[in-house]
Amino acid sequence: MDTNIDILLSGTYSDQSIERRLVEKVKANQRITPEEGLWLYENAELSFVSMLADFVRKRKNGLNTFFNRNFHIEPTNLCVYSCSFCSYSRLIKQRHEGWEYTHDDMMEMVKKYDDQPVTEVHIVGGVLPQYDLAFYTKLFKEIKKHRPELHIKALTPVEYHYIFKKAKVSYKEGLEQIIASGVESMPGGGAEIFDEEIRDKIAGGKCSTAQWLEMHEIWHGLGKKSNATMLYGHIETYAHRIDHLDRLRSLQDKTGGFQTFIPLKFRNKDNEMSYLPECSVIEDLKNYAISRIYLDNFDHIKAYWPMIGRTVAQLSLNCGVDDLDGTIDDTTKIYSMAGSEEQNPAMSTKDLVMLIRETGFKPLERDTLYNIMNDFSETVFEEDEFKGYLSLPVVNNN
Repeated sequence: MDTNIDILLSGTYSDQSIERRLVEKVKANQRITPEEGLWLYENAELSFVSMLADFVRKRKNGLNTFFNRNFHIEPTNLCVYSCSFCSYSRLIKQRHEGWEYTHDDMMEMVKKYDDQPVTEVHIVGGVLPQYDLAFYTKLFKEIKKHRPELHIKALTPVEYHYIFKKAKVSYKEGLEQIIASGVESMPGGGAEIFDEEIRDKIAGGKCSTAQWLEMHEIWHGLGKKSNATMLYGHIETYAHRIDHLDRLRSLQDKTGGFQTFIPLKFRNKDNEMSYLPECSVIEDLKNYAISRIYLDNFDHIKAYWPMIGRTVAQLSLNCGVDDLDGTIDDTTKIYSMAGSEEQNPAMSTKDLVMLIRETGFKPLERDTLYNIMNDFSETVFEEDEFKGYLSLPVVNNN
């Protein structure tokens, strides 16, 4: 049976056409150029890029589709920064509209999951002076003391930049202290868009593009893994997206420390950019596909299902995506406050498994570092036993 790439090669392209050249390059595992990436954004149909991306995805990961059992802690939605795209944060003067969790509050959140099969806590939120280096290192140490096997994925370069500057330590010194306190990986947030002019317009004042990239490079040099994101669908152009992807690809060539890339869709509810229309589902899927084709040195492309909804998440699996994040358990408000389809983002393991199975892919539970925990391909769920996330047993087919 023909593969997608063979179907494309059998198309009626001239020998000199850019379509044929791109198909042949992708089949030969050759890197496409920024100019070719821009052509895909500006000219290619979704059917073309999705077939190319699906080929790359299956070459890297076969039918494997990953998820994990995780929960989020968002210490505060108050922030010293006022990014124009953000529906989540509130300025300090709007304190009555937000929350500020104490150390004890957050430890209670962790303890809520005692005896539950979660493997990761994801900690990210607003930036406030009292959430400083001493506060976070104490928190991380106590989480590790309470539950040593729980993987801590915490804080973005935006938070670290502020924290380390306040503590008067270098990035390297600060990250070494963070690692010593128990943090094992860094999420990909805060990248927004790397073009300096656009970044200054939508996220002025917080860490720069160069500082974001430097922080991840140092983190990788310390032997740790991280993720990367891109905020798309606002005032950026396709050229800005390719520039963003190219800077990530270049750093990955240098360090090899990125695990997955997560495109993040701009949502226009209750923020300073609400006058902008949101991009279409076709644009979302095309963006996933081109990201998969362009980032040839990234192992994984993730669709964050609370942001795009379950149906589009399923469609994305045919456009290069091989990871759907995790169960979440309604512990994040970042996208629900921006008007996403998922207003109470929580899925049971069964929900996620069935969502993946319905598309013909293979559901695998992973840990944060992509070690396979459980293969749910053949798992039979007893209807009466699976009422929700917290009641699930661990299924181990290894």
